[in-house]
Amino acid sequence: MRPHVDQRQAQVLALVGARGSVRVADLAQELGVSPVTLRRDIEAMAARGEIRRMHGVISRVEGGRAGGAAGARESAAASASASAGTASSAEDRAGASAGAAGLVIGMVVPTTEYYYADVVRGAREVVEARGARLTVGLTRYLPGEDRTQADRLLSTGADGLLLTPNWDAGSPGPGEGAWTAELPVPTVLVERWAPPGHPAAALDRVASDHAHGAATAVQHLVERGHRRIALAGRATPTTPRLRAGYEAAVAALGLEPAPPWPAAGPGPLSDADLFARTLEYLCEAVTAGGVSAALIHSDTDAIMLIPRLQARGVRVPEDLAVITYDDEVAGLADVPLSAVAPAKREVGARAAGLLLDRLTTAGGERGEGPRQHVELLPRLTIRS
Repeated sequence: MRPHVDQRQAQVLALVGARGSVRVADLAQELGVSPVTLRRDIEAMAARGEIRRMHGVISRVEGGRAGGAAGARESAAASASASAGTASSAEDRAGASAGAAGLVIGMVVPTTEYYYADVVRGAREVVEARGARLTVGLTRYLPGEDRTQADRLLSTGADGLLLTPNWDAGSPGPGEGAWTAELPVPTVLVERWAPPGHPAAALDRVASDHAHGAATAVQHLVERGHRRIALAGRATPTTPRLRAGYEAAVAALGLEPAPPWPAAGPGPLSDADLFARTLEYLCEAVTAGGVSAALIHSDTDAIMLIPRLQARGVRVPEDLAVITYDDEVAGLADVPLSAVAPAKREVGARAAGLLLDRLTTAGGERGEGPRQHVELLPRLTIRS
């Protein structure tokens, strides 16, 4: 152990011994070290039995172990020496799991319904399988609420964060979101991305490749003989990536362009107005614009649109073949709809695993290693 690490841990022992218990955040400030460095010390000291670690608080071990801190260190060293060179790959995996035991992972998402239900489920399964605990903060897409929830989870002892910030375009606008790169614990962006040069671009992230998903839908429709294909739906954080993939596929496949999306009027529109706007666009695109197929985001909008399109004389699928995006309820439509399904559950699982690995890195400083930007490919499900 390096001398300054030994000295710092001795300070922690002395303060905890004198006070009985102390909040980790307060102790980091008092010692003038980063919370990440202090948490690493605490993990090592708790593993040696020198302190007791709870959520955001450490306390002394009543009665102590024989020999005190020095004895604990000698015992740990002897144990490590005796087992050196005998660990198998299975034991390494077990060690990684044990290293996560007791950790608290905070997750900030807009909702635990619809799309994010599976994302949270995937994260929870991985976190709990490795002996850690997941706590969730909800933002309901309210401005500024993502930072409020992140601060709340940190104050209650979160060791790392999975973040889905309220970025309208899925990525931060100018001057937005820099705080995510300044958090005191390892952080992984989930279903969000930051452009090169933005501070958050250096964070780990796991997201669906929505552009690939949109392109896959266009390619399938082309294989079915369609040459003029529209993209329709209300704006969400997913929309910019969908449009990028859609436009790239239209250009690469040499398709005839669909009529342009109508320009937005002054002021914000209600959900009802946005829905009506999508309906009018599709009716006009089919009857006057030569469109014969559409990728509609999302499933719920598609299921609501289809009977209204038919009431306006646009038959589905005879006049307009439809593929939806998200695949949450597409299979429950009167006529089950083909759909592109992002790997939502796997996104949550991979993000949680990446964060836990970052928190439990063996043989080096916690958080070492190159940052990762992981994109998972959505899957197209064809339903007749």
